[in-house]
Amino acid sequence: MSSRTLLCYGDSNTHGTRPLNLPGVLERFAPADRWPGVLAAALGDGWQVMEEGLPARTTVHDDPIEGHHKNGLAYLRPCLESQLPVDVVALMLGTNDLKARFSVTPADIAHSVDVLLETLVACRAGPGGSTPHVLLMAPAPIDEVGFLGEIFTGGAAKSRLLAPLYERVAVKHGSAFLDAGEIVKVSPTDGVHYEADQHHKLGKAVAEIVRQRFGD
Repeated sequence: MSSRTLLCYGDSNTHGTRPLNLPGVLERFAPADRWPGVLAAALGDGWQVMEEGLPARTTVHDDPIEGHHKNGLAYLRPCLESQLPVDVVALMLGTNDLKARFSVTPADIAHSVDVLLETLVACRAGPGGSTPHVLLMAPAPIDEVGFLGEIFTGGAAKSRLLAPLYERVAVKHGSAFLDAGEIVKVSPTDGVHYEADQHHKLGKAVAEIVRQRFGD
């Protein structure tokens, strides 16, 4: 039996960025301590898990400071088509939209996620030209601490409103849904990224949903 493919599309928390003490250098957890790696180990040989996490990736916005390449919508279709056929996409974006520079509401962020899923459907990157199954993940709420706190001014309150809005988008598209905030908490070091033990919790939770919704 051929293995099935699962694409993890997200930002720094999918990339496995370690909590930051200082700006500048991004450090990354080892593969076994990133949630996609934990997911791959839990699912076993029947699945191929592909990591596509870009630090600072947004849903649909060009970042005026960090660059237009951070736009998650612009890269979604090339990514899907380069990896096809894709059986399942686990999508977790929206945290970086909370940066003060974007001035968007929680409803705007949810609408942006809806645009991503509409694009994913249009790509038909699943087996035989089908649409991949989707697991939509609402990111864990953030805290405004450390040097990132100023960048995310006002974002903590917004982040706590996202999960029910994301769930509505998931229902609209018939997607599986996971509220990451029910599983993990951000590090007190920078208020945005996950410690290794949280990556392990999330990877195992995602594996359980994938098995339940999409089979072993």
